[in-house]
Amino acid sequence: MTHPHDENPVNPLPPVVIALAVFLVGIELVFVAGNSGLVGGPEAAGWRIATIENWGFREPLFAWMVENGRYPLKDVARFFTYPFLHLSFTHLLFVLVFLLALGKMVGEVFSALAFLVVYFGSAIVGALVYWLVWDTGVVLFGGYPAVYGLIGAYTFILWAELGATGGNQLSAFRIIAFLLGIQLIFSLLFGAGLNWVSEVSGFVAGFGLSFLVSPGGWSRVVQRLRQR
Repeated sequence: MTHPHDENPVNPLPPVVIALAVFLVGIELVFVAGNSGLVGGPEAAGWRIATIENWGFREPLFAWMVENGRYPLKDVARFFTYPFLHLSFTHLLFVLVFLLALGKMVGEVFSALAFLVVYFGSAIVGALVYWLVWDTGVVLFGGYPAVYGLIGAYTFILWAELGATGGNQLSAFRIIAFLLGIQLIFSLLFGAGLNWVSEVSGFVAGFGLSFLVSPGGWSRVVQRLRQR
């Protein structure tokens, strides 16, 4: 029998969430160290911008790839690398808040593989929609499309639970409605950027992918809907 004092009062984060967070912070620390002159010499001050240019998602480049039917591996990799690049530590900090909070709740329900499918699948869909909607040279980077996918997955979890208990499933969408409301206010005050398209599509992708990768998958959802 476990003694009460031996129980961990804080539930640990899923390992996949910890791994992603460590990787994100590690990359940022390299940029900070380079900008501070601690490593790399004078040219290290430009590491962040150079890395964003070389590994961020570039809409004109992907448009060229589609037009010519050529998909160099290095440039295809941008779909997976752009979510790890941020303009500053503050930019990363907001992404980490979403990753740790939503990642814990999603990671406790989904397997590590399913979690990664949602995370990177949402980033990929976000970049593809960015390419479809905009004709721009502005590079897409940052983890928001991926973590918005986690918001979509968590929304799915709430939606499924409310459906099973007879609750109002629309209430599961309160988080994304709140975030979109905040985003709208900032857009009206400071002007709308281009990234919102990739973030909203990341949410939709995360919600949709959850039908496939959640425990029990699509068959479980269909069974619940038939029981209503």
